[in-house]
Amino acid sequence: MDGSEDPRRGSLFDALRDRRRVVSTDLTDSIPRGLRIATAYAWRFLLIAAAIGVGIWLVIQLKLLVIPLLVAILLSALLWPFFTLMLRHRFPRWLAIVISLLTTMAVVSALVWLVVWQISRELPRVQTRTVEAFERFRQYLIDGPLHLTSQQIDDLLGEGWQFLQDQASVVWSGALAFGTTIGHVGAGALLALFILITLLADGGGIWKWTLRLFPRRARRPVDGAGRAGWRTVVMYARTQLLVATIDAVGIGLGAFLLGVPLAIPIAVLVFLGAFVPFVGAIVTGAIAVFIALVYNGPWIALWMLVVVLVVQQVESHILQPILMGAAVKVHPLAVVLVVAGGAMIAGIPGALFAVPLAAFVNVVAVYLGSRAWESGNAPQGDLIWSTVPRTKKGRS
Repeated sequence: MDGSEDPRRGSLFDALRDRRRVVSTDLTDSIPRGLRIATAYAWRFLLIAAAIGVGIWLVIQLKLLVIPLLVAILLSALLWPFFTLMLRHRFPRWLAIVISLLTTMAVVSALVWLVVWQISRELPRVQTRTVEAFERFRQYLIDGPLHLTSQQIDDLLGEGWQFLQDQASVVWSGALAFGTTIGHVGAGALLALFILITLLADGGGIWKWTLRLFPRRARRPVDGAGRAGWRTVVMYARTQLLVATIDAVGIGLGAFLLGVPLAIPIAVLVFLGAFVPFVGAIVTGAIAVFIALVYNGPWIALWMLVVVLVVQQVESHILQPILMGAAVKVHPLAVVLVVAGGAMIAGIPGALFAVPLAAFVNVVAVYLGSRAWESGNAPQGDLIWSTVPRTKKGRS
């Protein structure tokens, strides 16, 4: 060897740069085009799903902050029409905030007082009718198709009581957890009240500060999408308040006329349940029918069911279209799927906030997808359901 290098060999780096001297495993040309497209969609979808999963995980971890924030936003949407009406009539902002909060607390206090008043008034009668209903059920077990004896029923009751005694530690830990939950609810209520006051006092300033977090070129689209989504949430809250009021008054009045006990608590329960669209009305209506069945018998329960169905049909097909027009149209299938998904992820709070959150995301996606900020018009088209006000026929 003379120590001279062969110029044809070159360095390892040169070999790596020269693709003619490297064995290639590129199979792109041999993979069908459809499979390449599906793969490209698949890994992008996985990244999006991972980002959504991380976001949901963070929300669950910060639920003690997120739930009061969402409650305050929903309450702001409920109060917004009344609050802006006072501002248009030259009310000072601080006075409008005070009146809005006092009105809300007065309504809530009145509902709680009515519930407590009727429960305390009808408690002896309810206890008596509960004992009678239990005796009827016991007699049905004896005379019915099961043909149980009194001794067998007593033995089953004794086993149930023994099971509760054996699970006393579990019950006690559950009571402690319930006490902790009460503390969290109280702290969350105070935080939600503070956020609500802040939003009413300086919601515009908070939104402007939020916009500055985005790049300058994206601020206009984000601003338009956020405002369109907020209008949708306000319309949703107004619609649900109307629905809840109609359902509560109709079903509560029907229960009172039929002699069903605890008509006012039933009405309040229906009012609260109606804020979970479609599903809440069904569940609370079923509770009203069950109470009528237990305390008044099958015929009154049947008439209670008729009342529930008639009220819901009149509300959804007559009153709501007349009063609200086409403000918010939600297909029941979309509501059921969204509410079920929210309940699976976050329980009752998830069921409560699933529909307004989905409606907000729907409008924001349509707004950005249609580039509505360029024309200044409302976003056109529907992604999941119709949540944008539409001009009625005959109007310009």
